Amino acid sequence: MDFSRVDLVDEDRAFLDKTRSMLKDLVTEDVLRRERETGDGFDEKVHLALAEAGYLAAEWNSEDEGGFSVLRRRLWELEKRRAHMPYITWGTTRMIARSVDKFGSAELKSEVMPGILTGHVRLCLGYTEPEGGSDIATCKTRAVREGDQWVINGSKMFTTGAHNCQYVFLITNTDPDAPKHKSLTMFLVPLNTPGIEIQGIRTVDGDRTNIVYYSDVRIDDKYRLGAVNSGWTVVREPLDAEHGKVEADNNGLADIAVMSAQAMWMAESVDRIAAITTDVEPGGTRLIDDDSVKYRLGRSVARLEAALSTPNIYGRVAISQAMRDIAPDLMDLLGARSALPKDADGSADDGGAEYLYRFAPLLGIYGGTLEVFRNMIAEYALGLGRPAYARPAAKPNPSG
Repeated sequence: MDFSRVDLVDEDRAFLDKTRSMLKDLVTEDVLRRERETGDGFDEKVHLALAEAGYLAAEWNSEDEGGFSVLRRRLWELEKRRAHMPYITWGTTRMIARSVDKFGSAELKSEVMPGILTGHVRLCLGYTEPEGGSDIATCKTRAVREGDQWVINGSKMFTTGAHNCQYVFLITNTDPDAPKHKSLTMFLVPLNTPGIEIQGIRTVDGDRTNIVYYSDVRIDDKYRLGAVNSGWTVVREPLDAEHGKVEADNNGLADIAVMSAQAMWMAESVDRIAAITTDVEPGGTRLIDDDSVKYRLGRSVARLEAALSTPNIYGRVAISQAMRDIAPDLMDLLGARSALPKDADGSADDGGAEYLYRFAPLLGIYGGTLEVFRNMIAEYALGLGRPAYARPAAKPNPSG
């Protein structure tokens, strides 16, 4: 692994300066406050401004097509994170749009794709069901064909961004009698279709997600992606990207694992709290002078660095687990004031540790639970057997 610094030529330095200045102007304190209040992970004004400035097109296209160079793509990703720009909805949009471009009909692509890069069309994921857990192939949401239309009934949980998006990438069951991976069909469903109801849900970290109900929703066949009952083929690429099963590029500039953006929040909290432990308190002491503080802070830094250096799907697990391990230690180091949220008077570190503590459990659920990923690693990387989910057999009664 190469940890050397990258020297920027004048043109790339000018790009970096321009990008920082633009994000400073766009991602204002009002935008960040609104994001804390709504938990949307999206700001339309910022999104449309980025589209107008060409950043969405540059991120979407390859360098040969006029997009970012490898280096500028990395600079852009890092600056978005440093500015804490709300961009969850753009992330899902970009991921789904690849499948639309690959599997959609010419008619569907002409309806959807132009608006992606202007920022006026956004896409969200319709995978999880209220009783389905992480195994999306157990889909119960039904799509029944009637002539040139489909009628959809069911519900989806954790459809983040549905209230800000125009279409949902929806997985449905079109053949209940077939094996589960051969019974699925994917659709790109317009969210303004009659019969769709979106209800907001706030998670413990303050994010907003949604449960979406589909009641006799009628859509034309043009919204189908791929062949009937071949939905698993369509969904595999975006699902692999979300799970972190995509190999990083060999240039040394790409994230080596998904969730690296969230790991940056963790790194900022650790750095900020490490600085606080060196402050001289009213009694003339410093937290860092306590050996237990040194030990726990050092352990947190070691766990953070190990997680940031772990690649691929392993890093997805390592980052999530590290946040769960580190967050309680950071709060304990700072004491009772660390329980106060951002903007509260007397907060130990402006709510950083408190937010990290609330977010840590969710990071191990987003895109699939840690338990699922550990089983995937055990089965596909280590060659171990499939986990036994069946209830243990009852022991015989010796008394007969």
